[in-house]
Amino acid sequence: MSSVDALVARTLGITEDRVSDALEYQSIREWDSLGHISLMVALEETYGVTVDDELTLALRSVGAIREFAEGRAPVPATAPGQRHTVHRGLDGVSFDRTTITRIDGAEGTLEYRGYSIHDLAERASFEEVAHLLVHGELPDAAALSAFEKELRAARALPAPVLDLVRSLAHAHPMDALRTCVSALGALETRRAAGADETYDQARDTGIALIARMPMLVAAHHAVRSGREPSVPDEETSYAEAFLTVLLGERPTPATVRFLDKGLIVHADHSSNASAFAARVAIGSRSGMAAAVTAAVATFAGSVHGGAAERVMRLLDDVGSPERAERYVADLRGRGEPVMGFGHRVYRTEDPRVRHLRSTVVELSRELGDSRGLDILDAVAEAMRPYGRHGLAPNVDLYAGLAYRLLGLPDDLAAALFAVGRGAGWVAQALEQQSNNVLIRPLLDYVGPRGLELPAAREAAAR
Repeated sequence: MSSVDALVARTLGITEDRVSDALEYQSIREWDSLGHISLMVALEETYGVTVDDELTLALRSVGAIREFAEGRAPVPATAPGQRHTVHRGLDGVSFDRTTITRIDGAEGTLEYRGYSIHDLAERASFEEVAHLLVHGELPDAAALSAFEKELRAARALPAPVLDLVRSLAHAHPMDALRTCVSALGALETRRAAGADETYDQARDTGIALIARMPMLVAAHHAVRSGREPSVPDEETSYAEAFLTVLLGERPTPATVRFLDKGLIVHADHSSNASAFAARVAIGSRSGMAAAVTAAVATFAGSVHGGAAERVMRLLDDVGSPERAERYVADLRGRGEPVMGFGHRVYRTEDPRVRHLRSTVVELSRELGDSRGLDILDAVAEAMRPYGRHGLAPNVDLYAGLAYRLLGLPDDLAAALFAVGRGAGWVAQALEQQSNNVLIRPLLDYVGPRGLELPAAREAAAR
């Protein structure tokens, strides 16, 4: 196979040791659409054959090309015009490979780059986790210090963006965040006109956005609360600086740790809708700021990041633990969902739940008020019979209550979630850019065909 491997390597401009059966069209940057056509031309010239459309579709992997070179017919791919299997919502479809986050929905496992969410939530800081996601490894002391310094240096908001924050005082926090992230990208783009953003530029922009997203959320909340956004001490941690501007006062160490844990468990979740949106945007080479803007816009939806806010409505509607069973029965009887339960991936309890619930337990104990916790626990108990069907507690169930116990309004729940998720969006976008392919799925057309324009309309047009 050395001659075939050499042909593939030479045509794609890669080393021969990278050629294996696992190598396929669009699995690497070099094997893009142009690379594939070049490979087909090289096969025609080498073997004296004509590679038609059917063969072009079939020869999409090194394994298929090897079979072709041996005189065996490769299995054809779906021919042009042929109907495809439709996976609505891309359910169960893997569109790429990743080294960022592993989820096992059946076992309830969540890992960032091989590290258990349980270990990270209990033993790491958010800055360490952000470094792990963006740079691919946990930092040593020197790397962590440098990363923390980079985040602190980037967190100040430009004056035009602060003016924009003030003009959006009455907007929902997620709408303000989306608008201001986009404005940051427009004001501080790091690429020349008409040029694609390099990987290093995208990473630097992403780190700056990770630093500034909490400041945007906090500044907006300060303004709508009638306060001028404060400037946190230079040496404060990520979570402490965020809380200082958000609350307008220095937070307690316990509160800082509670938020830090919340940011960690929210930091990434593989190919969720917002991360997919970020990949689609940067996959079109629109840049990191555009990718994060797309992610924020997607995350704001009521069935994505906005779900935590809706759980708080559930808590208020239930009103007391004694009413939980009847409330659940009424909703299920009407075929309506119970917010805070069920997940597209997990078939058992979301592994992030235990950390958010423990935060709520400690905050409730500290405040001497367990009413909210008791209600949500009662709802969880009432939902227990549905657990074997996959309707187990998810990350939203206790998140909103944790923020309410910190004295924050319910409409901040999604924005606080988004601040933690920013690190994951940047990591996902960088991974997409590092081995990019334009994400372009298909739609199966089922509408009418061959319609003719009515004659009366043609006469009216004249």
